[in-house]
Amino acid sequence: MKNLIKIITVFLFCTVCQAQQTEISVMKYEELEKRIQKEKETFLVVNFWATTCAPCVKELPHFMEINDQYSGNPNFKMILVSLDRLADKERVLKFIKNKNLTAEVILLDDIKRMNTWIPRFENNWDGNIPVTLFYKNGEKVYFNDGEMRKEELEKKISENLQ
Repeated sequence: MKNLIKIITVFLFCTVCQAQQTEISVMKYEELEKRIQKEKETFLVVNFWATTCAPCVKELPHFMEINDQYSGNPNFKMILVSLDRLADKERVLKFIKNKNLTAEVILLDDIKRMNTWIPRFENNWDGNIPVTLFYKNGEKVYFNDGEMRKEELEKKISENLQ
């Protein structure tokens, strides 16, 4: 009986961990920066995207495959930063559900100051999306400007996650 309870508990925990978000955190740049800094003990993948960006939407299934593959690894974390407008929050939530996004999604409500925060993430970022940043031990180790193929994403993660 104890084993059955343990199995059910583990199953429910895994189900909840892989569940889609029903609410989305809305942040300004400074809050996002603090959120990223909290992950100093993990290899962190941060992808900037929008529901209206075709290349962003095209690459997201690859990101979800990889996120699901590493979901049990405590040294791995993925955050998807939506650059959609705050007025489109409900559309973003529907998108999360329809596309089965299992990674944490944050809505960055700071578009008016983008010329301030974009260079703080990466000097070479021209503002186009998708963009993916990789952090190891709290330090940025790679910047990818544009759509990522699944193989590229897997390679960057396997090179850094050991």
